[in-house]
Amino acid sequence: MPTIETRTHRMAIASIVIACAVLGIKYVAYWVTGSVALYSDALESIVNVVTALVALLAVRISARPADRRHQFGHHKAEYFSAVIEGVLIILAALLILHASWQALREPRAFDEPWLGLAISGGATAINAAWSWALINYGRRWRSPALVADGWHLFTDVATSLGVIVGLTLAVLTGWTILDPAMAALVAVNILVAGWRVVSSSISGLMDEAVDSDIGRRIRAVIAESAEGAIEAHDIRTRTAGRATFIDFHLVVPGKMSVADAHRICDRIERALEAEIDGAEIVIHVEPEGEAQHRGVLVL
Repeated sequence: MPTIETRTHRMAIASIVIACAVLGIKYVAYWVTGSVALYSDALESIVNVVTALVALLAVRISARPADRRHQFGHHKAEYFSAVIEGVLIILAALLILHASWQALREPRAFDEPWLGLAISGGATAINAAWSWALINYGRRWRSPALVADGWHLFTDVATSLGVIVGLTLAVLTGWTILDPAMAALVAVNILVAGWRVVSSSISGLMDEAVDSDIGRRIRAVIAESAEGAIEAHDIRTRTAGRATFIDFHLVVPGKMSVADAHRICDRIERALEAEIDGAEIVIHVEPEGEAQHRGVLVL
């Protein structure tokens, strides 16, 4: 069965292929109609191709094993990718706002609007299905790059739906101004999505702790697996891509042998690795009477 790294890599490659295909379809929709909203939609798809390439590069780098210069691995490469994607999303939104302003100043009639809408609808359906797959599997495989790419595509789906609605209303009412106006409203939505991607990635780069649910699971595993120890304290966590780093102090009886303390640590590590995918554990053993409590006590 392929490893998570292999499957993540394949998803990243597939994203590039799909992004290129959707870009071509959307450009055809714009070429058929001359709609500025469809042009904006196609413009965002160029960013999709770039972000898919960036995600592939980040996935490849993050899969590299630890080396002398990067002794904790390369997991954070995916967060840098997500930040870049967020910035590109924001850039695309600004370009769309510019195109919308130009169209508001010089409105124009549409050519073959219904054919263009049908073509754009097909591209939107492809993007919707693929964004769901990226977000779902990215979370399952703990890949920030895939999740960020999925959310980016989701904003593209929202953009496309808004464009389709705006263009449909413009055709039915004859109010061509609705075309650039809808494009501008969707661009604002994209700006919000871009900021969300950037802010979530910065949290990872800042060594944010695991969420409260995973934290409770970690403490429960330690409590259930530390028979023979007295207590655990100062439990600290941070996440980096698929890796979850856990370190804490384990207090044992002062007369316990090093070998016995080591066996307890091994038991705790095996239990944590089974419960928390990608767990990297460091345990500091302290003899009873010399422990200094600075955090939550367990056991």
